[in-house]
Amino acid sequence: MRTLQEEFSDHPFTVLAFPCNQFGAQEPGSDAEILEFATTKYQANFPIFSKINVNGSQACELYAFLTSQREDEEGNADIPWNFAKFLVDGNGEVVGRFSPQTAPEELKTIIVETVEASA
Repeated sequence: MRTLQEEFSDHPFTVLAFPCNQFGAQEPGSDAEILEFATTKYQANFPIFSKINVNGSQACELYAFLTSQREDEEGNADIPWNFAKFLVDGNGEVVGRFSPQTAPEELKTIIVETVEASA
């Protein structure tokens, strides 16, 4: 995601990261520990928000909205694993939802199309 942030830094585009510990307890640390890890190990250059829930009755409002707008490839609303991705345009429309297995590089074309359409 860092490379996408760098590549599109001159465009109206920002990667936003929302850590979640609902998947195999992969994010057990505090917000400060998660931020430190992401910035030192992966050179994260985008906003990293406080840890949230993305599924269930405790899901944050943002993810409740995102998942209500776009189901995954199998027709499920719930997020299946960390690193699920959503692309939202400048009007707040959910343009796409992508599986955790989708590499960030695979999103370049749709990002360009979305940025150009919003211009």
